[in-house]
Amino acid sequence: MSPTPTPVPPAERGGWWHQYVCPVHGVELEHVGLLGGEFPDGGAPCVHGCRVDTPEVRGAWAVLAHQACARAVLALAGSPQHQDREGAALVLRRYAAAYSSLGEGTHDGAAGWMLRGRLFHQALTEAIWAVTIGRAARLLGDPVPELTAALADAARTARDSLVADGRFSSNYTAWLDAAGAACTGKPEWLEGPHGLFAHALVATHPDGWEWEASTYYHSFVLRAYRLGIGAVPGVAVPAEVTSRLDAMSRVLREVVTPGGLVPALHDGPYRRAEWDRELADLDMTPLPGPPVTVHADAGYTILRGSGLHAILDHGPHGGSHGHLDTLSLYLYGDSSPWQPDPGQVPYGHAHWRRYYASTAAHPTFSVDGLDQAECGGELLEATATGVTVACGTAYEGVRAVRRVELVDGALRDELTVTADRPRRIALHLRPDVPLTVRTGAGVVTTDWDGALRGTHAASVPARFVARPGPGPADDPQRTRTHVDWVAEDATAVTFTSTFRWGS
Repeated sequence: MSPTPTPVPPAERGGWWHQYVCPVHGVELEHVGLLGGEFPDGGAPCVHGCRVDTPEVRGAWAVLAHQACARAVLALAGSPQHQDREGAALVLRRYAAAYSSLGEGTHDGAAGWMLRGRLFHQALTEAIWAVTIGRAARLLGDPVPELTAALADAARTARDSLVADGRFSSNYTAWLDAAGAACTGKPEWLEGPHGLFAHALVATHPDGWEWEASTYYHSFVLRAYRLGIGAVPGVAVPAEVTSRLDAMSRVLREVVTPGGLVPALHDGPYRRAEWDRELADLDMTPLPGPPVTVHADAGYTILRGSGLHAILDHGPHGGSHGHLDTLSLYLYGDSSPWQPDPGQVPYGHAHWRRYYASTAAHPTFSVDGLDQAECGGELLEATATGVTVACGTAYEGVRAVRRVELVDGALRDELTVTADRPRRIALHLRPDVPLTVRTGAGVVTTDWDGALRGTHAASVPARFVARPGPGPADDPQRTRTHVDWVAEDATAVTFTSTFRWGS
């Protein structure tokens, strides 16, 4: 068996990976040439035909290349072939020299808001890389102790900065602790008031959700916990921490559809190969459950039955990783994203990032075409077949109550909105499948890719306005049919929909 080719890290420091986005089309650029050490000739390619070569994109490509090289080094370090392990040690020594040459300072090209790294803009990005580098080094008996010690020191400095700022619960902390554990193998990174065990209890809710209630950042932090613990063989994990990690795994598996679709709740990528690779590190086998499962702390209710997998979002909204989508109703089949959370583009594209965080992008309600305020919903009632939620702070003088129930082999959705003065009240339909709308005899029907049928009626005159709109965030150029179900000059309206699979 011939040895595996040794990766060549880029000579440049890593920038901010979120800049790896086409400025024209809003799609993440193609991951090419990551193990060869050289930025793509002619620029990084976009699926729509662009080639992009800017300092920001080069820096973002360097992040992806360093991370890919670290993963390749880890694979080589675990190889049974001596030549592969020698190749891994060679790259680690090159990284040790490069890291040492950067001195003690932080990345001088990083934005002011970032917790800066040394080889990367962000300390977070550096910590993720350091976890992989530390794991590889320890498999080889640590041929670069100066590098692993420096990475652990940098992680400690960044973690201390977060603690001093009162941000211990940040998702950064999980990876900083995991980096220290991976680079040293010492339990001090897991134990104590600022260790990974303490973070797992502070940064997650009792129901198991990471405090941001984002499927992406939840899986992101869970991976850090598992890698950090795995880096310290024989460590005694407190029972409370084990229970919380089990709950984290459970809630993530509960939101996954029977066919394996992972909803991009609260600011995750809608579809991304890198996330698929990361999820492969976790047990993502869908977990069957009762017809109604309430995640009370995060504010999600999952309804399963009659071929549907629905998620009603009634938790806190807004903030850096939150979207303005209070009371959104997401609809999935086993493998069909009928009305999904649309996800988010790389943050470097300001226009599309604003759009996908907006109320307009989500299957929720809006008033006068405005965004909802940052707010939270409330759980009014949960039964064996349905749930009722409400929100009175999305718009001043407006209250919304949404009841979703499994009944007679279908999903019934009833949204009532009341206002203190006449307002333009709309309910949004936002599919990721072909949608056909037909109206007649006072009832509107919707056909979702020939597999799901909806019937819709309102308590006051309301019109369906269908128009082309951007699809989910993996490609904003993909056109879908968006519907705004609009009641003009209304002080109260109830929108009632019944969804039936297989009609």
